[in-house]
Amino acid sequence: MTLPQVILRPKRARPFYGRHPWVFPGAIAAVHGEPADGTVVDLMSHEGQFVARGLYNSQSKLRVRLYSWDAAVPLEREFFRARLAAAVQLRREVLKLLRPGAACRLVFSEGDGLSGLTVDCYDRWLVVQFTSLALFQRRELLCELLVELLQPAGIVLRTERGIGQLEGLEAQDGLLWGTLPDGPVVIEEAGLQFQIDLTEGQKTGFYLDQRDNRQAVARYAAGRRVLDAFCYTGAFGLAARRAGAREVVGVDVSEPALALARRNAEVNGLDAVSFIRADGFAYLDSQVRAGERFGLIVLDPPKFARHQQALPEALHGHARLLGLALRLLEPDGILTACCCTGLIDMTMLEDVLAQQAALVGRDVQILERRGQAPDHPVAVSCRESSYLKCLLCRVR
Repeated sequence: MTLPQVILRPKRARPFYGRHPWVFPGAIAAVHGEPADGTVVDLMSHEGQFVARGLYNSQSKLRVRLYSWDAAVPLEREFFRARLAAAVQLRREVLKLLRPGAACRLVFSEGDGLSGLTVDCYDRWLVVQFTSLALFQRRELLCELLVELLQPAGIVLRTERGIGQLEGLEAQDGLLWGTLPDGPVVIEEAGLQFQIDLTEGQKTGFYLDQRDNRQAVARYAAGRRVLDAFCYTGAFGLAARRAGAREVVGVDVSEPALALARRNAEVNGLDAVSFIRADGFAYLDSQVRAGERFGLIVLDPPKFARHQQALPEALHGHARLLGLALRLLEPDGILTACCCTGLIDMTMLEDVLAQQAALVGRDVQILERRGQAPDHPVAVSCRESSYLKCLLCRVR
């Protein structure tokens, strides 16, 4: 059967021969065959040579998401099963993260060759997010395969804000397969227990990408007063307190998240921990004006920009946060500066930090440059899958 074809403009095929998975409208010369949204299409060079096979969406800026570079491989059940099986094997056999009571990212979209699909595993439950209309249309197949490979107790769908406008995807949070847990799911991370609400809150319930960074920050925490800004359910702060921080203050705007954070502190028997409902910017500013000081500050704000036009505002937001934190830190204090905005790379974040350090008059030494945990692998053909930046710094 001949598939619809998407024809590239002259001299636009090189990134796709290099296995980059995103085809934007500007690279396309013509579409042959009138494919419906979600249809399998072949990407062809302007000379008529096969380049790759993908899924089409006329409503998306990612007009074609590419999955296979082999013209003999159909994008059907066995293809998706093989991709999911490879993702499971990485977490189970290589990273050793799939075990009872643990949590990990099981499928990381482009990082696992499944652009538009994210799957997190919390103990016996899976939480899925679709950022591709075509994969959402195949959700029953993907759930069937996940059940076959993992035998979960249930599979929960969580939607990402704004994805309907970006992809033409209409979905509602809810149960896709199996049963929901009776309440929060309890997971263990580095000796701490965390309660995870699979149906509410940010993302899929927990920031798994920061797993290793939490332990890195905790190594600097002993004896320090810690401020965990944008703390969500308290993971950075609780790891710091367990490592010997003398006091932890967590700040977030979400009262449900803070309620879980307080329960997490109680479950783990951690005192000298308080959680305050406040806007992170406003709280840092109030602490500067009050003359407060902290020995370690964690800045882990949400994504500030989803498109290029918002980049200047995002950089300004990070500059403001960093400037406030530099004013609050004690001499020889530790600053943890995180950025999950993909449009901002590590060099840009370091530039903003350098500018703020000069304005405030503090000397800053970068001790560690870190990224996302290894269950969020970076595809070398899609560097955009490297999105999390984390700087650990000493502030003189």
